[in-house]
Parts: sequence; C-alpha cells; structure tokens
Amino acid sequence: MEDCIFCKIVRGEIPSWKVYEDEHAYAFLDINPVSAYHTLVIPKKHFVDSFDIPAEEFAHLMETLKKIVDLYHEKLGLENMQIVNSSGAEAQQDVFHIHYHIVPRSAGDGNNIQWKTHPELRDQFGAMLQKLAD
Repeated sequence: MEDCIFCKIVRGEIPSWKVYEDEHAYAFLDINPVSAYHTLVIPKKHFVDSFDIPAEEFAHLMETLKKIVDLYHEKLGLENMQIVNSSGAEAQQDVFHIHYHIVPRSAGDGNNIQWKTHPELRDQFGAMLQKLAD
C-alpha cells in the first residue's frame, strides 16, 4: 500500500529504529513508546489485520515475535511484557497494517490495560459454542 506508514518504513521511506529484520518481517522501536524497548513487529508484506494475513505469513510473524521476546529476555533480562494486537477499528486498531506491540512492563509503570468483564455472558457459553459447531 502506497500510503501505509508501516509499508513506508519497510521500504526505507520513513526512518525507524530497527531491532530485527528478515525477508518476511521487520521489528522496530515504537516512535511513541509506553516503555523502554516498546517494539512493533510487522510483516513486510501489507496485510490489514489478523483476518487478512495468510496462515503461513502469520506463523512467520509469530516466530519473529518470539525471537524478539527471547532477545529481550536474554540480553536485557526482561521478565515481564505484554504482547498486544488489535484487529479492526472497533478493537482500537489505528494503523491498518497488522502489527504486534511488545511492551516491556515493570511494577508501578502506570500502564494498565483493564478490561470490563461480563460474567453474565457465562450463561450464553453453550449457545456460543453451538454457533461454532453449526
């Protein structure tokens, strides 16, 4: 995609702080970090979201994600991190090129993801599973 900011980064048209690169994936420090080493991991090819990316490309993206997590664990001693993906506007995806955030975390860092739980949905689990089986 010509106007995609992540595609521009992959093509070298916009500067980035590269952590890792191979023929399929690219990892770089987030320009708006919420912690030190906040990293984005993206496929080099443009795929909109988790629904758009083919399984083999998705598998490689996950392998790359694991390489970065292991690198940070080994080299930096990081023991706590969140891995976050949003697919779709209503899921708060803001760049429509699939990407994963690796966010190192520490006690008291002020970065809290808090979901509103809905225990009333438990009564619907049977019907939910039936829809998947139909």
